[in-house]
Amino acid sequence: MQAFASLTKEYMIQGNMERVKKCIQIVEEMYLNGNHEVKNAISNVYLYSVTAFLEMHRYNVCKVLPQTLHTEYYKQINTSDL
Repeated sequence: MQAFASLTKEYMIQGNMERVKKCIQIVEEMYLNGNHEVKNAISNVYLYSVTAFLEMHRYNVCKVLPQTLHTEYYKQINTSDL
């Protein structure tokens, strides 16, 4: 999952938003159809890595991620360690 996140970020650096969108579509499909382990890998590795990159480069996360992944991202940033 980290390699796929790295690939997505590389496409962002290159400005190839068509490929970025394709990568994100693939990840969303995997998230929607995957088991608990796949969903955890996407949330904890892919989303964490890609959204940190998006935020660092001032991309609008809401515009890049589809609703399903954006909802998971929102859960991630609002989770407390309590």
